Amino acid sequence: MESRPSAGQRLVYFPHAGGSPSFYRGWGEELDEFEPHAVCYPGRAERISESPATDLKAMARQIAAALRPLVESRPTAFFGHSMGAIVAYETACALEEDGFGATHLFASGARAPHLMRGDAAAAARWDDASIARNLVELGGTDAELLRNPDFMELVMPYIRADFRMLSAYTAGDRAPLGCPVTALVGASDPRVTAAQADAWGESTRGPFRRVSLPGNHFYLAAAPPYAVVREASAG
Repeated sequence: MESRPSAGQRLVYFPHAGGSPSFYRGWGEELDEFEPHAVCYPGRAERISESPATDLKAMARQIAAALRPLVESRPTAFFGHSMGAIVAYETACALEEDGFGATHLFASGARAPHLMRGDAAAAARWDDASIARNLVELGGTDAELLRNPDFMELVMPYIRADFRMLSAYTAGDRAPLGCPVTALVGASDPRVTAAQADAWGESTRGPFRRVSLPGNHFYLAAAPPYAVVREASAG
């Protein structure tokens, strides 16, 4: 968090599976019209001593409770990438159920929630080897790091928990969000198609837009979509 009393809006960042707030380092400096906040999931970074979460909806409700004072006091948008988009969505749903809400949801690199079919058996099949292969395929992790036993010992517990938690997730019946939704997707993302990103339109009764950008699943690592965020928030 960086306090910016003069900023008219806040922007809360939700990391991907295995991610931490550091993924969004530099965004706050570029998007200086927002007061930046980044969610840190249990089991990593400053929360490394905690056990990783195992229930995505329960974690989102806890995040919603923590964010409520921010949402109450100033317009607040959410930006989530991959698993983070689903966590941001669930957090926005929890807030709206309590009479509050985000001003905009940016859902990046994720299928729409209603397309997620939770499967406990499939979730249990995520072992360290399959997770490592997936991380390399998606382009979010250096393959050399995955061969470092010290690195793997440190990060694999929470990465494994995230993968399994997301695989077990089912949206269930949800009222559409009241806020606008912008879905962002890499044009060559191997896991999320334009049609699956378009399906986010069913998650809102507000305005919806899908933006395709050059790159793969982690398109935003090389070219963060600052212009998209700025344009949508200004509208």
